[in-house]
Amino acid sequence: MLRFGTDGVRGLANAELGPELVMALGRAAARALAGPSLEGRRRFLVGRDTRWSGPLLQAALSAGLAGEGIDVVDVGVMPTPAVAFLSAEQGVPAAVISASHNPYGDNGVKFFSAGGSKLSDDAEEGLEAELEALMATWARSGAPTGAGVGRIAGDPGALPRYERHVLNCLKGRRLEGLRVALDCANGAAYLTAPQVFEAAGADVVSVLAAEPDGANINDGCGSTDPRRLAETVVSKRADLGLAFDGDADRVIAVDASGNVVDGDRLLALFATDLAQRGLLAGGTVVVTVMTNLGFHEAMAAAGVQVHTVGVGDRYVLEALDAKGWALGGEQSGHIVFRALATTGDGVLSGLLLADLVSRNNGKLADMAAAALRRWPQVLRNVAVVDRDGLAGAVAVWEEVHRTEQSLGQHGRVLLRPSGTEPLVRVMVEASTEDAAQAAAERIVSSLHTALGGASGS
Repeated sequence: MLRFGTDGVRGLANAELGPELVMALGRAAARALAGPSLEGRRRFLVGRDTRWSGPLLQAALSAGLAGEGIDVVDVGVMPTPAVAFLSAEQGVPAAVISASHNPYGDNGVKFFSAGGSKLSDDAEEGLEAELEALMATWARSGAPTGAGVGRIAGDPGALPRYERHVLNCLKGRRLEGLRVALDCANGAAYLTAPQVFEAAGADVVSVLAAEPDGANINDGCGSTDPRRLAETVVSKRADLGLAFDGDADRVIAVDASGNVVDGDRLLALFATDLAQRGLLAGGTVVVTVMTNLGFHEAMAAAGVQVHTVGVGDRYVLEALDAKGWALGGEQSGHIVFRALATTGDGVLSGLLLADLVSRNNGKLADMAAAALRRWPQVLRNVAVVDRDGLAGAVAVWEEVHRTEQSLGQHGRVLLRPSGTEPLVRVMVEASTEDAAQAAAERIVSSLHTALGGASGS
């Protein structure tokens, strides 16, 4: 049975995630996430990234929604945060067909409730239950007919409205004189990112990976592989580079020397800047358990409180909303400016980073280096046969305990099963790279023995 992971559902398109299943998911979403009526009709927004299978699955989801009497607004290729913005703007639920940073053969569906927020655990469980009931019976009794059938139409003004919203977040400030290179991952930001930065006055010296063909999304480009961007920033003498992922809800930066600036450093820069300007609500920033220990040290030195949640930007958002805080994010580059957006937004975050560099007349390399002292961190994805057996793998947890005791106050260990793949994710931080690598190898070996499989990247 289909289950939601940390960011919607994902799988191999037309196999694990086929059109029949996605159409049923559309029907279930129509029943579980019913939006407000407009002149007696309910609406649902649907967008996608540039994957080959995107039109197929978008059509299937839209068919399921329309089959339950929902009018579908098909906004086409659009960044995930743009769809979230439109959902908030119009007060209707939405969905995005995307597998984010995964290879093009995968795809997925992520939902937003009316108002642009990702679904809570309870809402996901309700949607799963509705889908399970539908698939058990495939009942069609009571389905609308005639004028009751949902209509599917486009909205050509949707993307320009989102781009205006992002630009307005600069509050009239401009980026003249700032040289910027962009890597659009051959994904959903391939039109939006260049248009936004040019409209803001930046000198966009190079745009990479902005020719999607359906199969080249995230392929040797984007936030998961910024090497080409780094080379371009250096050769073009840009002040900074920005790499987005496939659906543009995250961003990774590159400084003028070609060094990668990850989400932890970006979040440290933003938190410090907002605190200094009196704009960091509650004096607190929200992070996940994956955030580097160096970030916590840097925030303590800056007088900023840190609140930690589980992995997933929706948990970051839940904490921000619960406490009225302003800023949160993940090491991967999901950064949420809660007063400006309802989800992580790579284009918005990149624009605000460019503004931060411009306002301080500084160099990103110097600013990032001063933002935090990063602890050596090793991340391993371990392919296993029995992902669900992790909780009961006594030998694994004994090895984790021994490792934590040996590291003491100079490191930590984190294990968690992937929400979407047959993997266990291992993270080790230590005072030296060698210590972190050795500890990770011991834990990976214990996982192989207990759960089977072979190590991933």
